[in-house]
Amino acid sequence: MGRVVLVTGVANPFASVAARRLAEIGEAGDISRVIGIDTVVPPGDLGGTKFVRADIRTPVIGKVLAVEHVDTVVHLDVNPHRTRTGGSGSKELNVIGTMQLLAACQRSSTVAKFVLGSSSAVYGTSPRDPAMWKESMLARGGVRSGFPKDIVEVESYVRGFARRRPDVIITTLRASQILDPAMRSPLGDYFAAPVLPSSLGFDPRLQFLHLEDALAVLTESVLEDRPGTFNLCADGVVLLSQAARRLGRPVIPLPPLGLAIAARRVIRAAGADVPPDLHRLLTYGRVLDNAALREIFGYEPMYTSAEVFEQFRQQIRPGILASFGGTA
Repeated sequence: MGRVVLVTGVANPFASVAARRLAEIGEAGDISRVIGIDTVVPPGDLGGTKFVRADIRTPVIGKVLAVEHVDTVVHLDVNPHRTRTGGSGSKELNVIGTMQLLAACQRSSTVAKFVLGSSSAVYGTSPRDPAMWKESMLARGGVRSGFPKDIVEVESYVRGFARRRPDVIITTLRASQILDPAMRSPLGDYFAAPVLPSSLGFDPRLQFLHLEDALAVLTESVLEDRPGTFNLCADGVVLLSQAARRLGRPVIPLPPLGLAIAARRVIRAAGADVPPDLHRLLTYGRVLDNAALREIFGYEPMYTSAEVFEQFRQQIRPGILASFGGTA
């Protein structure tokens, strides 16, 4: 018998693609079944993935683990777009869901591996940030609300689970934002807007992630044992000013205090929404050190941040967000 993999949040495009990729590997990678779970039916094709309509915030998740004999859990149901619903809604969907899932995994006699799709937002954003974030560093600001607060809490619960179940292999992937027209992301929505509000006096360094790199690392985490926490990002950075020039978008410099409101209004006018913490990223930027990914995990990113951005630029039309598929 091969691995039985459960993927959460498969109604979101990245989780859907990841589940389909794992199902395609199948017996060639020692995977016998892939089960995808979400509260709504995925809009796209899951391939050979078995879909179960269920809520990880309820005890039914424990029954799914037991009935399907799941031994590998891939938790991708932590979503930055949920911050627009407000504090309690975000906490319930991102944090409470993770707590219930971990409780079910702790009671399970079959779960032997847990892969968390985390985010670089765990480091926050502040003027005191280091030039590059290493996995051992702690946030210095910008994690008191919204999605950054959610992801900090999610990771803390996963660490608690690791102490209670030391027999379970845990891999945490702190990913930069995927920049791909098929995967909605806060930065993707921002760059697709007709004008780009920016913070007066700041030119933040931004880092991206290619979809194929994200899928490759996630797949490796399932097929092989890669315990630990890893920054998942492309090499290099793109300055916001460079991105604007390459897109041919006009930039509107605003005082930092006014950037949050302006960015939200501009992007909403284009038919999308943004998490309230995006303005901090557009002011201070964030760059990760991926040395551990290379040297310990053993993966060499295929694309640089500049190459990821260029592919994205070539595939989007100015001010058009309708081509984006769902949220991720």
